[in-house]
Amino acid sequence: MTPNAASASSGPSRRSFLASTAVATAAVAGGMPLLAACGGSESGSRDGTTSGKDAKKILPAFVANNVVTPDIPSKNGSAVGFYNKLDPAGLKTSVPKKLGKGGKVTVMSPFWGSPPKGDNPYYTAMNALTGVDVVWQNQDGNTYDQKLGAVLASSSIPDVVVVPGWNMGGKIPSAILSKFADLGPYLSGDAVKEYPNLAAIPTDAWQRSIFGGKLRALPMPSSYVQNIVPFYRKDLFEKEGYAVPKTTDEFVALAKEITNAKAKVWACGDMKWTAFNSFGVPSGGEKPLGWIVQDGKLVNRIELDAYLEALEWSRKLFEAGYVHPDFKLGKSQAVDPSTKFAAGEFLIYNNDISSWWGQQASQAAQNPEFQIWGMDILSHGGADPVIYATQPANIFAFVNKKASEAVIRDVLAVANATAAPYGTKEYMLTNYGVEGTHYTVKDGVPTKNDKGNQEVANAFLMIASPAATIAHPDLPDVTKGAVEWQQRMGAFTKKSAFYGMQITEPSRWTNLSNDFEQLEDDIVRGRKKIGDMQAAVSDWKKKGGDQLRDWYQKLLDENGTAAG
Repeated sequence: MTPNAASASSGPSRRSFLASTAVATAAVAGGMPLLAACGGSESGSRDGTTSGKDAKKILPAFVANNVVTPDIPSKNGSAVGFYNKLDPAGLKTSVPKKLGKGGKVTVMSPFWGSPPKGDNPYYTAMNALTGVDVVWQNQDGNTYDQKLGAVLASSSIPDVVVVPGWNMGGKIPSAILSKFADLGPYLSGDAVKEYPNLAAIPTDAWQRSIFGGKLRALPMPSSYVQNIVPFYRKDLFEKEGYAVPKTTDEFVALAKEITNAKAKVWACGDMKWTAFNSFGVPSGGEKPLGWIVQDGKLVNRIELDAYLEALEWSRKLFEAGYVHPDFKLGKSQAVDPSTKFAAGEFLIYNNDISSWWGQQASQAAQNPEFQIWGMDILSHGGADPVIYATQPANIFAFVNKKASEAVIRDVLAVANATAAPYGTKEYMLTNYGVEGTHYTVKDGVPTKNDKGNQEVANAFLMIASPAATIAHPDLPDVTKGAVEWQQRMGAFTKKSAFYGMQITEPSRWTNLSNDFEQLEDDIVRGRKKIGDMQAAVSDWKKKGGDQLRDWYQKLLDENGTAAG
């Protein structure tokens, strides 16, 4: 978690966000997988999904957690918000007794940064809280897919393995079915009530945890609302008298007004992600979300006129010279824009919502005038924006199929503690560590020290997490701004056809769409043309896209649509 905040909003949508300073230390949720995971059944086909009545038999009962009342309740699928000062003496207890039986549990998880020593005070305190001896096998998050594949292909698999959605390519989906346990006997229906914090995890997140027809994973829930925010320098906008644009046309006009290359001031970064949201293009990374029903026909995002229009709009910003030169160097997500955004070299850029707090907090001392804010998704063509929901979970913890019932129970005991809501003793320990050792509370604001930043990072919260939460008592305006942004955008958010479903595409089509993101980035930078994309889409259809559509249509006919 970040030093002064807790943010488990919809989280980073790409692994590069996770590796960044602003987000690697924040809650990691959401995500954009290379391949959504598995459905079907172990005895039959491994392709497909599980939904509807079949899923209802598997899903845990939902029981709202009333231990703590948020300052801002969820609305339109937003995260809940907490901005009031924290009173350590008033923290609630959500796990009144240890559920663990003292067993040893090994956990393999991605880790960004230098993993702490195994006997550090944070791990020791968490083990004391849960009654379980958790032994971490942390692996480099940047090369996790390689390690994951090797471990799952071996005969020596840890008790718990964390698998982010973006690492579910290749043979990983089939390994998930064959190597990990069915948690249904312990969590389905009313069984979950033994673990109240797990019972409070939103049902949509559990739906995403059904692999191969069985409940095989513990999820990290994410917000329903898109997590990519078009941020702008509110302080400079007010100083220069710039009006916040509401439409794509107004944005272009403002970009022209702001840009002064001689003065080394440009309007924006690469705005492709905002363009996709503004033009009504479904997310492309979370593969099941790339399909929508249009005029009664199943259509992939790359076939939409809006897809080409969004790319062309983004390309024109580059062509006109409104985009900071740094963004021409490579992929949009390869650029860390924070320093030059803070220096005022450009005034608008896309980033994950979790960076809202990170940017504001990091500038508090050296640049007190600095104010970052989120503008609403732009409308286009006189219509309200159509925004497609993010997946309700995209990082999962799996339990070894060979684990005994005692080990599984101990894992669930740990998960019940790590899924505790903000404002509880369990949440503070999971996300901040030991008070006095890892953090202090001054004027109602918890602040991590160096030891806290090193030891209390992307570990226990990956076993399970509470519903999406944004909590910044040090910057209450940021909390309100972020949650209210989600609430406003949530009003324009809808589900795509396969929202919330875990789907395994047949392996022959696994890599069919791999080159599109690079082509997108080449087009917006002027290295390729819109015609190249049209040719690529035509090629996609011939190489299996049309067959893939038929396969998804059959899935839709059998399972119905999640779209609302």
